[in-house]
Amino acid sequence: MLKDTMQTLNMHFKRAETAYRAIMSWEDISVNILENYDKIMVVDSFIFRLIKIQDLMGDKLFKNLLKAIEEYKEEMSVLDILDKLEKLSIIDDANQWVEFRKIRNILTHEYPFNEEEMINGLKSGLTAFIDIKNIYFKIIKYIEKKKLIKNS
Repeated sequence: MLKDTMQTLNMHFKRAETAYRAIMSWEDISVNILENYDKIMVVDSFIFRLIKIQDLMGDKLFKNLLKAIEEYKEEMSVLDILDKLEKLSIIDDANQWVEFRKIRNILTHEYPFNEEEMINGLKSGLTAFIDIKNIYFKIIKYIEKKKLIKNS
């Protein structure tokens, strides 16, 4: 389970990174990008991948990681899982993940008449992406250190 989840996450991170780099190469990240179909497609791709990454990490990776180290209990809420990961020093700050979820919720809502809100959400998502990627790399190092995935 852990290995499969990580393989899927690796694919989403790779594709999100491509979109991230494209967006960051633009001279201006403002409502003007919403007038360019190609840029809209890149933004949509980035948002889709960021949401998939957050969902996979929050719904599968964190649980499967705790199961692998025998720290997971079925009655654990998302906040319990985050707190446990923080206590084990697997993540630095459980509240940071809660903030990422707020950004995700902003990005999943469509604001067709509030383009500034959408651009602000995108900018927050771009910043969060780097932090989420760093959390993922830290988890990978933890998994490797604990030898939780058997090489086949």
